[in-house]
Amino acid sequence: MTSKNKQLSASLEDYLETIFWIASDNGVARAKDIAQKLNVKAGSVTGALQMLSKTGHINYAPYEVITLTEKGKTVAQEVIKKHETLKNFFVEILGITDTIAEDGACKMEHSVPDEIISRLIMFSQFVKSCPTCGKNWIEKFQEHCNNTNTNDKCLDCQENCTKENRSENNLETNISRSILSVEPGSKCVVQSVKRGASASKRLAEMGISRGTVIEVERVAPLGDPIEIKVKGYHLSIRKNEAENIIVE
Repeated sequence: MTSKNKQLSASLEDYLETIFWIASDNGVARAKDIAQKLNVKAGSVTGALQMLSKTGHINYAPYEVITLTEKGKTVAQEVIKKHETLKNFFVEILGITDTIAEDGACKMEHSVPDEIISRLIMFSQFVKSCPTCGKNWIEKFQEHCNNTNTNDKCLDCQENCTKENRSENNLETNISRSILSVEPGSKCVVQSVKRGASASKRLAEMGISRGTVIEVERVAPLGDPIEIKVKGYHLSIRKNEAENIIVE
């Protein structure tokens, strides 16, 4: 919620949110519909509507239909966004049941700063899309929350992750090699160029960097020089330069 709307209480924000949803369904809202939706007495509704009319958040007159002003609609949408963000985070990330999540979102939506809401949205998007997190990461976290033997589970998980990392590293070692091992007529992709090597600057000037596709065309009888093709250009590199090009 922006600072200009700080004067509204949580109760009045609830009224704006309720008017927004009723008007979305029916076009307009009436006092009796609001009272029924919020389960409050007609007198309480009248007092709240009068206050919201004075602050410029609604168009209201006794016995007339109620509509939101642009100011009121903005506040209502901000509250709704916070509510939905909080509820989705509780359900999708934390694994909270829908009923508890709804109740928690209703209580927190009026007090959580915009910056926290933005970070929650970004965090949710990150863990869902990041290949090192993703759905499996979320499921593991929720399983961790629901399991009483969390210490044992964590130790098992850590051991499995260590084994997986070792396997991946071994695989990477097996497929990573210098361009010297590539047969003439074959293509390869540059995985890295060793830093600090005296030849690294010249290789960079040739356009050879991570992700570059190189075709080995010919290797001299004694292995030096090596003729390659990069981005349509025919180039010649020395053996000591080729040793610094790691490919896959």
